[in-house]
Amino acid sequence: MKKNGPMALVFHALFLLFLAAPLIVIVLVSFTAKGYLAMPFDGASLRWYRALLGVPEFATALRTSLGLGFTSASLALVLAVPAALALTRWSFPGRAMVHGMLMSPLLMPHIVLGVAFLRFFTDLGVNGSFAALVVAHAVIVMPYALRLCMTSAGDVDPSLEQAAMSLGASVATVFRRITLRLLVPGLASGWLLAFIHSFDELTTSVFIASPTMTPLPVRLYLRIEDSIDPTVAAVSTLLIGGALVLILVIDRLIGLERLFVGSR
Repeated sequence: MKKNGPMALVFHALFLLFLAAPLIVIVLVSFTAKGYLAMPFDGASLRWYRALLGVPEFATALRTSLGLGFTSASLALVLAVPAALALTRWSFPGRAMVHGMLMSPLLMPHIVLGVAFLRFFTDLGVNGSFAALVVAHAVIVMPYALRLCMTSAGDVDPSLEQAAMSLGASVATVFRRITLRLLVPGLASGWLLAFIHSFDELTTSVFIASPTMTPLPVRLYLRIEDSIDPTVAAVSTLLIGGALVLILVIDRLIGLERLFVGSR
């Protein structure tokens, strides 16, 4: 069988369909006209999307998640930029250890992080606050922002900065007018990817959230505990659509191949 033959293409298509099947089922269920989870093979309806307008806690949770995602992604990006420049341009003792520590949230189970944050924030007396959620989410999404910032920082030609400094530009001016502008694709993509992961984070948020500060994923989880109806599928479909749009933006800005493979 040829590497790119018809059978290989069919296999890849079936494999992708297998991976996407749960998402496809959620989308189909969200359009059911029935009062319970069912596939809409007998006719589609927007009943449960209209029903979302009558559930104010979803709107409140959405605002919380949007604010949380925006703030934590921005904080992670502010920390990721100097870290990325240091890791890509300088060689110093402990460089590999620093890089490993910054990327370690990718390897650590989020339930372990959740328990650790719960104990830490409880001792500080801030558990359940917006600030606690922001700090926890910034730690979790930091590796995503750092990965893309490092990719962009590695593409910056140092001779451009040296030329500007040789013409009398200060270090701050060079950083603001040259370095940051060259990093824009990575910064934008890193922020978007960090925002997506913060917005969808559930496991850690369950330990830190409070009744007055509940992100949307936690609200959906609590809704499933009380009752299972297609409103959850409708909200999930909207989230899937939003994530796809942001992923497409990332692909246009920097390319998914560069993100996951690291090619230039």
